[in-house]
Amino acid sequence: MDEANTENKPVIADSNVENEEKSDQPIESVASIEEVQKAGNEFEYLERNEFTSEIFKIEVKNLGYFGIGEFKKLLKNTLKLDITKIKSPTHKEFAFVCFRSQEDQQRALETLNGYKWKGKVLKALAAKASADPLHKRRGEEQTGESKPKRQRTAVEATCPLAGMPYEQQLEQKTEEMAALLKKYTQELRRLNAAAKPHLDKFQFNGVLPSPNVEGYRNKNEFTVGKNAAGDIIVGFRLGSYSDGSVEVADVQQLPHLPAQAKWAALSFQQLVRQSKFKPFNPVGNLGHFRQLMVRTSSATGELMLVAGIYSSNLSEAEQLELQQELKTFFELPEQNENYKCTSLYYQDVKHREAGQMINPVTHLSGSTHITDTIQGLQFRISPLAFFQINTEGASVLYQQAIDLAAPTQDTTMLDICCGTGTIALAFAKHCKQVLGVEIVPDAIKDAEYNAEANGIKNCKFFAGNADDYIKSMVREALYGQEPGKPVDLIAVVDPPRAGLHNRSIAAIRSASAIKRLVYVSCNPNSAKRNFIELARPESKQYKGEPFYPKSAVAVDMFPHTSHTELVILFERESKTMPTEANLLQHLQRDAFGLSRHALSVSLWLLITMLSSIRGSLSGCGYDFHCFKLI
Repeated sequence: MDEANTENKPVIADSNVENEEKSDQPIESVASIEEVQKAGNEFEYLERNEFTSEIFKIEVKNLGYFGIGEFKKLLKNTLKLDITKIKSPTHKEFAFVCFRSQEDQQRALETLNGYKWKGKVLKALAAKASADPLHKRRGEEQTGESKPKRQRTAVEATCPLAGMPYEQQLEQKTEEMAALLKKYTQELRRLNAAAKPHLDKFQFNGVLPSPNVEGYRNKNEFTVGKNAAGDIIVGFRLGSYSDGSVEVADVQQLPHLPAQAKWAALSFQQLVRQSKFKPFNPVGNLGHFRQLMVRTSSATGELMLVAGIYSSNLSEAEQLELQQELKTFFELPEQNENYKCTSLYYQDVKHREAGQMINPVTHLSGSTHITDTIQGLQFRISPLAFFQINTEGASVLYQQAIDLAAPTQDTTMLDICCGTGTIALAFAKHCKQVLGVEIVPDAIKDAEYNAEANGIKNCKFFAGNADDYIKSMVREALYGQEPGKPVDLIAVVDPPRAGLHNRSIAAIRSASAIKRLVYVSCNPNSAKRNFIELARPESKQYKGEPFYPKSAVAVDMFPHTSHTELVILFERESKTMPTEANLLQHLQRDAFGLSRHALSVSLWLLITMLSSIRGSLSGCGYDFHCFKLI
C-alpha cells in the first residue's frame, strides 16, 4: 500500500504528506491578499453555501471511560441517531457529535440529555462550531500566541531519507521496525499470559530492499496551488491547513518520482496557468483546478491522468467547457513529444454527499485503463482502484506473503481488501481456491477481468464491505470442502493505512476454520491495534481462539521515505487432545433429549474406549482423572 494515503478507499487528499486535517476544510493552495479578505474570519466558512456538520454539533458530557466504537454503536444502532462524525479528545469524559440537520441535532439533544449509559447519566447541549484552523493559526501567529513553523522543502516533506545512502536507510528501518515489534510483543505479554510461549519463538527477519530505488512510484496525487512567490504550481503540499500552511512546491527534483509523472505535473501546470479557470484555494473555497492524479505503467509505458476539479462554484455549462479544455489540451501534438497521455479522466472533487464513498470520475479520452505486471501476471487498473505503489517491490512483497502462508493445493485463501486482485491472483496457482472482497466496485470488475485475462479459474470476487462478507466467504469455503478432508483456510489482509475495522477482526476471530492469517501492513504503527485485537484473550467482543504472531518480515516499498511495509504471519494455537471431562460434556450435549438409559449406555461405552487408550495417551503427557456416573 501507499505509504502516505489510503488507497483501498480512495480519498481526496495529497498523498505524500502525512497530516491530520480538519475534515470539513479543504486543503490546497496559497491565497492572495484579496482572497484572504474575501474569505473573512475564522468562522466565515459557516456562511458559505456549502454543507458543514459543524453547524449542527452537540457536546455530550459525563461519559466516563468510553471507547469511540461503543459510543458510536450506542448512537447509531441503539438510539438510531443519524450522525456524521464524532470527535473526542483522548482520555476525556466528553465528546462532540455532528449531524446533517437541525432536526437531527434537536432529536439527539432530547434523546441523550438524561440518558443513562454505563451507570452514568449523560448531559447533552448544543456546541459551538470549531474555528477555521488556518485562520485560527494565522491569528495566533499575528498576536504572538504561537510561532510560525519553518516551512519544509519538498524533499523534507516527501523524501526525508533521500540524503542517506540506501544501505543506511535499510539499517535505520530495520532498527525502527524491530523496536516497534518489541513494543507490540511486550504489550501483548501483559494482555495475554497465554501468548508468552508463542512470543518467545517469534522471529523478525529484517527489512528486504526494494529492487528499484529511483522513480519507483507508479501513482502520485499532485496538488494545484501556489508557491511562496505566488506562482501557480502543480506539486506537493508542504504542510497542513491546520498548521496555517497551504504552500505547494515543485516536484522535479524528487528522486522517487518517475520521469512520466514529473512531465505530467509540468504539463498540467502549463494548462492551469493559461486557463481562464483558476487554481483552487481553500481560503474561501475559491477556484477550480484542485489536484491531478497520475498513474504510470513501467511495463507498457501507459500514462493515466485524472484531473480533480472543484465544481461547487461551476455551472453545468462551465464544467463541460472545462472538460473540453482538458481534452483539447492533451490532444495537442506538442504535448505528446516526450510522453503521451493514454487515458484522461475528469473527477468532480467537492464535499461528498451522505453515503458517498468516492468522488465520481468521467472518462474524457484514450483508454479507460492502464496495465501493469506483477510476478508475471498482467493487471488492468482503473482510476480509483488500489494498486501497489512500487510495482517491482510488490513482487517481493507478495512472494514473502506466499512463503509465510505456505499454501498447498488443498488451501482456500481469503483475500480481504483485495483491490484489483493482485495478491489473490499471485496466490491462485498455489491454492485450491481464492475468494476476495473489496469495497470499490470498479476494483472488483478489474479483479474479475484480471483473473480471466491471466487464465485463472479458481478465483471469485465480491464487492462490498469486508465486515459483511468475511463470514459468507468462510461458509462458501467450508461448503466447497470435500467430505473427510481437513479444512485448510488462510486469510490474507492488506487493509488501508488505518487498519481493519474491529468488526472485521471480530469476524475473523469468530471464524474458527481460519487457522492462519497473513497481515500485510503499510503502516505498522496504526496496525498495532489490530495485532493486539487478533491476539488478545477471548472476550465478549472478540470470540474465538486468539491468533499469535509467528514470524514477520518487512519490505522497503518506499525508499527515501520513513515508511516500510510489514508482513506478519499469525496462527491459532492448535487444540490439545480433549480430556475425559470435555469428551463427556460434548457427548452429553449431543445426546440431549435421549433417555437416561440411552445416555448411560453411551457414557459407559465412552469410558470403556477411554480406558483402552489410557496408557498410550498418558505416555503423551495427558493427565486423566477418575470420575463416576451419578
